[in-house]
Amino acid sequence: MTSSSATLLAGKTALVTGSTSGIGLGIANALAQAGANIVLNGFGDASVIESAKTQIEKHGVKAVHHGADMSKANEIEAMIAFAIEQFGAVDVLVNNAGIQHVATIDTFPVEKWDAIIAINLTSAFHTMRVALPTMRDKGWGRVINIASAHGLVGSAGKSAYVAAKHGIVGLTKVAALENARTGVTVNAICPGFVLTPLVQKQIDDIAAKENLSSDAARSKLLGEKQPSEQFVTQEQIGKLAVFLCSEAADEMRGSALQIDGGWTSQ
Repeated sequence: MTSSSATLLAGKTALVTGSTSGIGLGIANALAQAGANIVLNGFGDASVIESAKTQIEKHGVKAVHHGADMSKANEIEAMIAFAIEQFGAVDVLVNNAGIQHVATIDTFPVEKWDAIIAINLTSAFHTMRVALPTMRDKGWGRVINIASAHGLVGSAGKSAYVAAKHGIVGLTKVAALENARTGVTVNAICPGFVLTPLVQKQIDDIAAKENLSSDAARSKLLGEKQPSEQFVTQEQIGKLAVFLCSEAADEMRGSALQIDGGWTSQ
């Protein structure tokens, strides 16, 4: 990373939800490399959280953790207040927290539907409604919502996830319009398959169901959706998030940026 990109976010604070592992931790690392102090959020035992903080602090910035349950509005409010208390502001907000469940609509457990909508969609509404006013007051801010290729297209068995991610894309557009004449931008990133624990579980399920090797199940999963047959990496998503924080992205407002190996071009 060049010296200019390493100081892009110096003195600023980024809050990344769902960031103790996976895509969220990858984004947090990229923002830390760009100079931002980081507020981590997510579940995990003390060793997992400490490991995530250590990764972040290797970039010469500060990292703290708040364990807000992203299905609870009062805990989200407390997390934003904690971030402001620790660092004085939330300059960059990344809504990444998410869960998944696969079942047909008629067999989808109601409690799973409610949990996915709450964590994957409603939590972003709550973080934005609390964080946006202070961003506007400061005259600068970045909201980056992690949607999905499933925010643009559908897949059978994923009704709640697809509904939530389509909702994230729509929410992003509305928030961008409401802040269009301010220094605050709101955009979404729509990744294809990334090799996270959620996706690994899908590979394992295919392998078990169809009596395939792990490699064959992986090829089957990618081949059905992602023409490049390559996983998108956490590092690629992190660099795209950093770009959205740059001056070059000042007039990107309400965009849904695909990074999906060609999935949604089909």
